[in-house]
Amino acid sequence: MENFSFYSPTRFVFGQGTERQAGELVRMAGGTKVLLHFGGGSAVRSGLIGRVKESLSAAGLGFVELGGVHPNPLDTKVYEGIRLCRQEGVDFILAVGGGSVIDSAKAIAMGCCYDGDFWDFYSGKAAPEAALPMGTVLTIAAAGSEGSGDSVITKADGMLKRGAGGDCIRPRFSILNPALTQSLPAYQSACGATDIMAHVFERYFTNTKHVETTDRLCEAVLLSMVHETPKVIADPDDYQARANIMWAGMVAHNNIVGVGREQDWNSHGIEHELSGMYDCAHGAGLAVIMPAWMKFVYKHDVMRFAQMAVRVWGCAMDFAEPERTALAGIAAFRSFLTSIGMPSTIRELGGKKEDIPALVQKFGLPEGGTTGGFVHLTSADIAAIYELAF
Repeated sequence: MENFSFYSPTRFVFGQGTERQAGELVRMAGGTKVLLHFGGGSAVRSGLIGRVKESLSAAGLGFVELGGVHPNPLDTKVYEGIRLCRQEGVDFILAVGGGSVIDSAKAIAMGCCYDGDFWDFYSGKAAPEAALPMGTVLTIAAAGSEGSGDSVITKADGMLKRGAGGDCIRPRFSILNPALTQSLPAYQSACGATDIMAHVFERYFTNTKHVETTDRLCEAVLLSMVHETPKVIADPDDYQARANIMWAGMVAHNNIVGVGREQDWNSHGIEHELSGMYDCAHGAGLAVIMPAWMKFVYKHDVMRFAQMAVRVWGCAMDFAEPERTALAGIAAFRSFLTSIGMPSTIRELGGKKEDIPALVQKFGLPEGGTTGGFVHLTSADIAAIYELAF
């Protein structure tokens, strides 16, 4: 296990009706003027935004609203939010929604405390050192942004999807009411589950040795997702299954399962170009890319893939030919994704094979450069993974 520093300052308030505590939690965090940031009309129609506004008013807090965040959130909405916060003297941001809304709020929070263009953080030109404090009311279990120091934004000019991060954008609090996810369509629930599992796999496939504790934590989250996801697909109102998935989503990405070990993140980077180009759901893109990536790299450490196959998917260990076990595990993962309604090819996302050169170019590796932790990939490798995903 490697040396590490782990910081997770977020207060999690979990359970039914907890969104009514939003105002008091903002006040406890020192907020006085709030940007209420949210997505489409469903949060309004369901009455959630109304309940949150009542809570803010009851706590004596002023607020301004900025809705309209779309999946794969755009930089244009972030610029709008930064202007509004500065104009209105906002000192706290409350994101009500899923990962897209929370990521947009994080970008606004960073941008408000920076003299330059907030995109500098996402292009790698600068690292965030300060941000407005923020909290969340989570409505989708998927991205894990409610507990992480990460954010992903798409630049409208060129549809470049990029990430930024830092401990300064970890939420001060996150309200997690599983009942808020019960209205999600099955497809969206499945996309969220896929994203959660991908967050674990990006940490699980590592070159670091002697990480049994975090291996077992990763496997526990994956087993929970395998157990609970079919339940919510069959019965969207299964509160207990929703609760387990919601907490799994947070655990998967606040890095408790990833400390002390090298991580990869190639599948996420490769997928970002799909959702950037085709505007598909991130989880759907990961369902296509992750098995293709596994198939491409498994020979790098056959025994790690065999371990995954045995511990997560219940495959029998073939000690004479462990490669068979490794491939059986990858096949079991793909079959699970199909069983919950996820796509298995880029064609199903609306992609065309002739797009592969553009996807690789948008990934942006310099000539001769590589990316990744578990296996270092070249541009040719990335193109081969896209080919496999067709």
